[in-house]
Amino acid sequence: MIDRDIEKLLLECATQFRSLVVLGPRQSGKSTLVKKVFDKKPYVSLENPDERQLADADPLAFLNRFPKGAILDEVQRVPHLFNYLQQIIDDADTDGLFILTGSNNFMLQNNISQSLAGRVGILDLLPLSVKEINRFDAVPITLNDFVFQGTYPEIYHKKRKANLWYASYIRTYIERDVRQIKNIEDTLLFTKFLRICAGRTGQLLNISAISNECGIDSRTVNSWLSVLESSYVVKLLLPYHSSFNKRIVKSPKLYFYDTGLACSLLNIKDTNELAYSHFRGSLVENFMVMEIVKQVANTGSTDALYFWRDSNDVEVDLIIDKGNTFIPVEIKSASTFNMDFLKAIEKFKVFSGAQNGWVIYDGEMEFTSKQGIEVKNWRNL
Repeated sequence: MIDRDIEKLLLECATQFRSLVVLGPRQSGKSTLVKKVFDKKPYVSLENPDERQLADADPLAFLNRFPKGAILDEVQRVPHLFNYLQQIIDDADTDGLFILTGSNNFMLQNNISQSLAGRVGILDLLPLSVKEINRFDAVPITLNDFVFQGTYPEIYHKKRKANLWYASYIRTYIERDVRQIKNIEDTLLFTKFLRICAGRTGQLLNISAISNECGIDSRTVNSWLSVLESSYVVKLLLPYHSSFNKRIVKSPKLYFYDTGLACSLLNIKDTNELAYSHFRGSLVENFMVMEIVKQVANTGSTDALYFWRDSNDVEVDLIIDKGNTFIPVEIKSASTFNMDFLKAIEKFKVFSGAQNGWVIYDGEMEFTSKQGIEVKNWRNL
């Protein structure tokens, strides 16, 4: 068991809200985290059929067992429990009473907005960051190792082989859990859809192209994408929405929350194959974008993340909007620095008034350009 960066934020929120909801993908470590941080609270998993049956049949009797609160894991399995939690939380005079976890944002958010809006603090626990992975005894050596192995805790805690673990993860969680949300019956077609999405990581979302390639209509593509989003499989990064000149792109970019999962879907079998894959650049970009997404989630930052592309297809991979300033970030998979890496950021600075920026790459040379752009090795992100 390792320390997670979000623990400090979790403890702080427990003093500010009557109850907490910790969301995140399956196997991201939610149960381990909340049991460690709130070790004095009783723990109940609603994956347990006996507990689920009691909570479903007699929710008041179920909740009355925990006058001082409890950890309720995978609480989306009993949706109407939220109606009874509302009254208990309203009547409580202590903060941090119930700690709820779930792996389906769509189902949970619907119930939270209807029953617990304003009563609970909501946090996202994503898979491990590089900083957290470095706390293990054996850690990946190269960027390719990190991208291929992904960032799920069990890969490192149990020293699992990534190619075997992700194949099982896809079948056990994605094909089972995700399909059930929309009652998707055609397993082969849905898996094909997943693989097509993996092949488009780091690209602008093109609903029509995915529809044609997969053989399903656009409405189904949108529906299935919403399921993948709410289950923390994919993330759609929006273009910057301000009126910067010549910004015409309206489509989001498609990323996976975990590159190990994307590699598995792309049938990349090892790091050598990844090194020569034409997907490597997109997967490295995906990995770095998600590293920053995790830092924002783990600290409770209010920074907003976007990308930017103008009418001439000049693109900045990531824009960190800090409210009063921007940090444009360019991500490169190369190990050798090239002055061309600075061009997109320099153009963005002209439109936005940003004072600096970052170039993140796989090389060792680090410096700050005359234009105030920091060139960083990815390990120092």
